[in-house]
Amino acid sequence: MSPDAKPTDFSAARIHETVQQILTAGMLPAIVQAGHPVLRHVAAPFDGQLTAAELGQLIDLMRSVMHKAPGVGLAAPQLGIPLQLAVLEDQFDVDPEVAAVRGREPLPFFAMLNPSYRPLGASTVAFYEGCLSLNGLQAAVSRPESVRLDFLAPDGGARQRDFSGWQARIVQHETDHVHGILYLDRAELRSISNNAEYSARWAQPDISLARQELGFLPDATAAASA
Repeated sequence: MSPDAKPTDFSAARIHETVQQILTAGMLPAIVQAGHPVLRHVAAPFDGQLTAAELGQLIDLMRSVMHKAPGVGLAAPQLGIPLQLAVLEDQFDVDPEVAAVRGREPLPFFAMLNPSYRPLGASTVAFYEGCLSLNGLQAAVSRPESVRLDFLAPDGGARQRDFSGWQARIVQHETDHVHGILYLDRAELRSISNNAEYSARWAQPDISLARQELGFLPDATAAASA
């Protein structure tokens, strides 16, 4: 650790201070990129570090950052805030063939605190993913096709929801973020592509061509649902 480096501070006071700095800056904050330690620690569970008004303002700001990026999810650590909070929304127009293969349906906006998920069934699917904290890269990730999400809503109520298809992928990706996990930790490393190569070669509805040409998931049954 360099002399100027500081460990990530998970104290309530530091979280509150960081949020206040972001809320009063008068501009949308930059998205933290891979290599920042805040992305590699389990964030602090929400237990009242922010008032209801502050939490609402932060959620609104995170939604704006997500839209500007643009993306379908954003976790508080991606703004340098070590707090278990994420916002999710998928309203993008997608080619019907792509949507059908990927099981992609619109996901209305919601915010989740202290999320955790567990698979529903044994079925997994593999598709390319990207991340706002890993600019310029895409990689194939195998994930459970359906999950059950437990979380707190911003009003403090405990919630449980089931998700499948692309919605389940978004939920898993953002929940992983607040637990210090990046999608590359779960990715097929031979599938990694920069955005230009992905767009030119592998942006088909499924990963079958990329799997064959790049030599990942060689067992066809491992990606049978992809």
